[in-house]
Amino acid sequence: MEPEHIQHLYWRAGFGILPKPLKALKKKSRKAVVNALFQNSEAYGALQIDTSAIDSILESQGMLSDEERKKIQAYSRKKLMELNGAWINRLGTSEAILREKMTLFWANIFVCKDNNVVYMQNYNNTLREHALGDFRAFVNAISKEAAMTKYLNTKQNKKQKPNENFARELMELFTLGEGHYTEEDIKESARAFTGYAHNLKGDFVLRKFQHDHGLKTFFGKTGNFSGEDIVDIILEKKQCALFISKKIYKYFVNDSINDSHVNAMADVFYKDYNIAKLMHFVFSSDWFYHKGNIGTKIKSPIEFLVGMKQLVPIKFDNPRQLINLQRQLGQILLDPPNVAGWKGGRNWIDSNTIALRLKLPSMLLNDAYISKAETGEEDTMMSVKKEIYRKNFGKRLKTSSDWSTFTKNFDSVATNDLHDYILAGNLSPDTKKYLDRLEKISKKAYSIQLMSLPEYQMC
Repeated sequence: MEPEHIQHLYWRAGFGILPKPLKALKKKSRKAVVNALFQNSEAYGALQIDTSAIDSILESQGMLSDEERKKIQAYSRKKLMELNGAWINRLGTSEAILREKMTLFWANIFVCKDNNVVYMQNYNNTLREHALGDFRAFVNAISKEAAMTKYLNTKQNKKQKPNENFARELMELFTLGEGHYTEEDIKESARAFTGYAHNLKGDFVLRKFQHDHGLKTFFGKTGNFSGEDIVDIILEKKQCALFISKKIYKYFVNDSINDSHVNAMADVFYKDYNIAKLMHFVFSSDWFYHKGNIGTKIKSPIEFLVGMKQLVPIKFDNPRQLINLQRQLGQILLDPPNVAGWKGGRNWIDSNTIALRLKLPSMLLNDAYISKAETGEEDTMMSVKKEIYRKNFGKRLKTSSDWSTFTKNFDSVATNDLHDYILAGNLSPDTKKYLDRLEKISKKAYSIQLMSLPEYQMC
């Protein structure tokens, strides 16, 4: 398989690939490379942080006291930062890179947040468990997550007074898209989800006395439908397969939709709603590796951060630093802006975020210094002064960088060839000229220079 295609696959299905595994995969066929990607992600391993301090409270059967509620809230605020950091670390270190990348993708489809760390950890692991599985089971599992029943008010959805929030978002944002259902469909499907609740531990509970057992008419069908029945009826519509295929195409292939490719994906997905089969079809297709799809997507803030951490392992001294950095870049894991999630694409970049992105590699990895071009010409984009860094960011970004791991991973790569491994896609003539002028005093310095280019924002 061509190295450029392997790198493209691993930038999209993960967060890049290091030289030694790339060299090993070059000898294999595309089929073998893609199959190995899926084999490495077959096993599901939950992401767990220690929540023992509140587990005993959540296991109690009675009503919580005000003191217990305050303890859970205070503890969760601290632990959600820890969960955020643990997830970012998992993204950059797991062997199951495709499962982890899919978990990140689904977190912006089945959007949810909550202030209880146990519920959010359970929700995050539900995304991870079903990320490459059966979409039908996935939707049903998400509908029963404690964090989701709270976020979209399913707990308030009762026979006497149905709440339509979850039913509406189920169709508009999760499965069909706007315009493919009626207000009456929302009302009737909401009745099917009445009684959905959970206990203090977050386990799903169906409150039968709050569930509407009457006949409902949904998409022209009438019956005593449950929530699972509603999901079944939705998935009967090929629009569901088409909707998800478009989301996957925009995230993994290109922001500009190719209808023929998406329709082919929908044909595959509609057969059995197997997510792994759909993704295998995408990564095996010739069009996925077309030059027009390589190096054309703007990295999300998390992709940007994790990609840097994979090249040079970075440790943040304080979890709040990592949260603050995500906030400045425009994407905080576990804290989406609204039920529609992050818009992505060009929305990741504005005048503030691009300036920070271009400075960040030197800020995190080299005390804010980047060597200039040999010609000495002025280059405001690449030059960052230490005193500005220390004044504006020094107190908030105290990190340690593991350059020994970088050196070990890139020991067989010549300094002048680093750009082939760090940047995606073809370089513009101007960028080539700029790189030719740079002082390549060391692999460390040159790698930071490469990560500070606009081209590094792309994958």
